[in-house]
Amino acid sequence: MERLEFNQANSMQPDISRLVTIFGGGGFVGRYVAQALYKTGTRVRIAQFDARKAFFLKPLGALGQTQFVAADIRNPRQVREALKGSDAVVNLVGILKGNFAEIHIDGAANVAEACAVEGISSLVHVSAIGADPESPSRYGSSKGLGEEAVRTAVPSATVVRPSIVFGREDNFINRFAGLMRMVPVLPVIRGGVRFQPVYAADVGKAVSAAALGTREHGGKTYELGGPQVLTMRELMEWIDETTGWNRGLVDIPDAIARMLARGLGWMPGAPITWDQWLMLQHDNVVAPGAEGLRSFGIAPTPLAAVSEGWLTSYRRGGRFAAKQPY
Repeated sequence: MERLEFNQANSMQPDISRLVTIFGGGGFVGRYVAQALYKTGTRVRIAQFDARKAFFLKPLGALGQTQFVAADIRNPRQVREALKGSDAVVNLVGILKGNFAEIHIDGAANVAEACAVEGISSLVHVSAIGADPESPSRYGSSKGLGEEAVRTAVPSATVVRPSIVFGREDNFINRFAGLMRMVPVLPVIRGGVRFQPVYAADVGKAVSAAALGTREHGGKTYELGGPQVLTMRELMEWIDETTGWNRGLVDIPDAIARMLARGLGWMPGAPITWDQWLMLQHDNVVAPGAEGLRSFGIAPTPLAAVSEGWLTSYRRGGRFAAKQPY
């Protein structure tokens, strides 16, 4: 499923015996988690800073299946009030810029500690591949410390670490596709670093299964990646070919990219921040032997299988420029 759509949950009676609270449920990945839960008939409570931004989810579930509550993950009292009465909790809140500690560490701890107080053993904490308390980047280290805080408070918590997540609403594939419409040549930074892009709907299904299957998945860590491992350059070449712009790609030497990130990364709209530069020093792929999507019975979705649904809008001529089958 690519689009947000009126799904089967609308024709089912929700299972009022189960309630899952999703912190950040109205975000990019959250909407897919919510849809996966709707299909099981589970009641869903969306908790986020501005709950109004998640109201678009309401018609996707059955009557009375969705609740909304405003909650700042940095506020322990609001967090505890938001998850009261839940059978399971999912924490999806994360940022790419800003105060990583207060969101990834303190916020994660607030959710986990509230679960412990309320006796909720089913907690799914969505982190990221590369999470490591010893990471040189603030993003990676805060994600790692957040995982530690969650495990300390709720040992039965499930940790889910996705690679780069793609989908219609993503801020990665869309960002580069948008740039290719505007510039004749696109610079490539750290072209050799590898990614394993994973489809948002697959992540949503996995998180939903983890939330509803504590006995099977509790206490485990899963790394989610798609079926393809691509370098940054290969990924940009694929976007270029798919959108049909045939832009030139120019590799930026590491020494120059490093100076840009260090000297200009703090500026609004900078192409890369210093912290992002540090993260790009390591591949973002599933570790050998790690449990992943197939542990949930999910076959990873390739980029090309769903990209036609939204990347046509970036082509010259839009959907009318799509290749015809004859």
